[in-house]
Amino acid sequence: MTRAMGAAMRRIQTGNALSAFGLGFTVPYLYVYVAEVRDLGAATAGIVLAVFAMAALVALPFTGRIIDRRGPLPVLVGAAVLASAGAASMGLAGSVPAVVLSAALLGAGTAVMQPALATMIVWCSDTSTRTRAFATQFFLQNLGLGIGGLIGGHIVDESRPGSFTLLFGIEAVMFLVLAGIVCSVRLPRALSIKDAMPENTEAKAKGGMRALLGNRAMVQLCVLGFVLFFACYGQFESGLAAYGTEAVGIEPSTLGTALAANTAVIVVAQFVVLRFVERRRRSRVIAAVGLIWAVAWIAAGYAGLGHGSQAMATAAFISTYALFGLGEAMLSPTVAPLVADLAPESMVGQYNAAFALVKQLALAVGPAVGGPMGAALHGPYIATFALFSLGITVLALRLGKQLTPVQNQPSLAAKSRVVAQHKPAERAEPAAV
Repeated sequence: MTRAMGAAMRRIQTGNALSAFGLGFTVPYLYVYVAEVRDLGAATAGIVLAVFAMAALVALPFTGRIIDRRGPLPVLVGAAVLASAGAASMGLAGSVPAVVLSAALLGAGTAVMQPALATMIVWCSDTSTRTRAFATQFFLQNLGLGIGGLIGGHIVDESRPGSFTLLFGIEAVMFLVLAGIVCSVRLPRALSIKDAMPENTEAKAKGGMRALLGNRAMVQLCVLGFVLFFACYGQFESGLAAYGTEAVGIEPSTLGTALAANTAVIVVAQFVVLRFVERRRRSRVIAAVGLIWAVAWIAAGYAGLGHGSQAMATAAFISTYALFGLGEAMLSPTVAPLVADLAPESMVGQYNAAFALVKQLALAVGPAVGGPMGAALHGPYIATFALFSLGITVLALRLGKQLTPVQNQPSLAAKSRVVAQHKPAERAEPAAV
């Protein structure tokens, strides 16, 4: 990585952390704000959350091509301004049309920011540094969300609507800060992207979704990504929360403790795990995550279906979230860099947007399926998602067969360069007499 790339990366990561900090102020309180503080009812709050997700699904299919044509910087700035407008209007909204429109602006803006940020990170990194760059992004996102949620919890007061207006105002400002920071970034396009996928030359020439769908490794990664997000992230605040309340009998406040344990494991373990992940095959790391999450679901099953004390059940339930955090820390330096390494240089934005779309679909379907099961079908719920986690392991190992050695283990590229640079000169054969 050059000095210019390093400077650009530091600014991008700073903006990413500050925007996550702003999101942490409001995300945990959006439902309460709409349903109770603005007194618009639970049905309206549900519609707002659905619109938030649907706006992302509508915006993302168009995002990748724009990123590849115009570059990620103007897309990220536009998305940040859009999200800022949505956050500010949400803090002032007092009617159903106003909160729905605000949710649409906020959902579309935050969704488009994801592939734009990912593409900027790709442009400012190379094969040897990309794994650590995405791990740092995930670490800072969780740290920002955690600190924002913690501070926001001390500011918010359901009896004072103005306290929520303040939270959304801070979030709006943080998005504008992100836009200002990235505007100062001088983006170098990382030419080494091409080195990771020499077999994609034909796809680069054709471009478009047709080329993406023709990339078997990328299609398999998208299927794997859907299962990953469906079986974990899509259950955090829906099915698993309902299961914990109904089957385990925990207090709502314990859910906050469990989420805090998840964040704490990510923050503490991220760079320790990174050292392990950097020298391992990506497919095997993802396969290991499937096994860890299967154990997490078994722990959740013990918490709700076992016969131990309430204290043991609570501890087992919290450990479920902690184990999920360990798996997330292993995935962050693995999956996102792999998306970039599979993409032709001219289609990085489209590949990032496609994977972000898969993520949003999983986050929309996950709560719809897991919520009712977690609340009423306790045994089948645990069994179903334990099997999905084992499916992650199977899919990851199958994906490994579609990857080149460097795509699967980027450290091999660094080793080969070192060997080439230090290869001793061949000894000359003696001349024939």
